[in-house]
Amino acid sequence: MLPKNRPPSHPGEILLKDFLEPLEITQSKLANYLQWPYARLNEIIKGKRGITVESALVLGEALNTGPQFWLNLQQNWDLWHSLKEHKSIKPLKEFKDHIVQ
Repeated sequence: MLPKNRPPSHPGEILLKDFLEPLEITQSKLANYLQWPYARLNEIIKGKRGITVESALVLGEALNTGPQFWLNLQQNWDLWHSLKEHKSIKPLKEFKDHIVQ
């Protein structure tokens, strides 16, 4: 469920606050373990990069969360931000008589 008054936590924030800090693992050590460039991991943590399916698979295996955990976090982040800019349209059924056939 999406929060209404604030954006959901970015997956990178969850990665940092709920995994790296409690496990006392540095970004460098995790990047090396995952065989990722440091920049990739750092950009995720800073919220400058999203979680891809591949990233979700790797993080899910390494952190024993499963990939869906990371994909759900990313989806919530993306949806919340998209909803803030989205311009609603009326349902198609209200325009069925106006559709060119």
